[in-house]
Amino acid sequence: MRRPLTPLERKDAMYKIKISTDSTSDIPASFRQELNISVLPLTILADGKEYRDGVDITPQEFYKILDEAEVLPVSSQVHASEYLELYRQVAEEGYTDLIHVSLNGKGSGTYQAAVMTRDMFREEHPEAKLNIHIIDSRTYSMGYGMAVVEAARMARNGAAPAEIIAHIEDWVAYTRPVFVPMNLKCVKKSGRISPAAAFVGDAIGLKPLITFEDGEAKILSKVRGEHKAITALVDICMKERRPGTSYCLVHGKNQETFEQLKAACAQVMDQPPMAEYEVGCIIGINTGPDIVGILYRK
Repeated sequence: MRRPLTPLERKDAMYKIKISTDSTSDIPASFRQELNISVLPLTILADGKEYRDGVDITPQEFYKILDEAEVLPVSSQVHASEYLELYRQVAEEGYTDLIHVSLNGKGSGTYQAAVMTRDMFREEHPEAKLNIHIIDSRTYSMGYGMAVVEAARMARNGAAPAEIIAHIEDWVAYTRPVFVPMNLKCVKKSGRISPAAAFVGDAIGLKPLITFEDGEAKILSKVRGEHKAITALVDICMKERRPGTSYCLVHGKNQETFEQLKAACAQVMDQPPMAEYEVGCIIGINTGPDIVGILYRK
């Protein structure tokens, strides 16, 4: 990564770049605030009520809804008005470029909505000099959230748009999120596994290791018991992770299991995690609140 620009160099830089994403990226608030990352909320429909992800409801509040819900909540894409307002505001603030990294286009209409509203904005504001770049992450959670954080750091340090975009595309192409849901109720309801497989899995304690490849969910393996699940998570990360690169640890409401994962990683990893974060509401719909995971670069 390039060295930070001096104040004089920053003043004379050609580009003023804004980085944005959507709430499924699960970026911790500390990173969003430090790096001035704009995060657009998806909408959650639960028990007849509508919530903006991360705005009207917290993950902890949503975990309670998931535990009690007879019908699985659903999510809908970012509203078009949210995109148009973002583009308008960024243009008015004098940015030359907006780089927006979107939730997996195969699993949501959010990416298509970002592209459609970009075209609408260009038609309605032909005078705007803002270059809007939309990237389909083809993944979920901090699998692209990490790329967004690094992109924001690069923008702050004076990197050009093409350099940042290339870095994001490389990052999401080689980042693997691996999640283990400890309870299969939500995984079954979301269709990730069959009801029969969920019944057998819960009965004998099988835990699936789930990842995403080219935008599609994939079960890497199944292990029996929480301890073996933790061991399997760490083992696959140690085997596949690119040496010296960042990784993240993810958890739901199950703090005790997460502490076991942290302890296992501390024993074998060459560095602490880039971030420890709670799985957000959108991912929680599909995995349930009892989840741990690792995200790393291959």
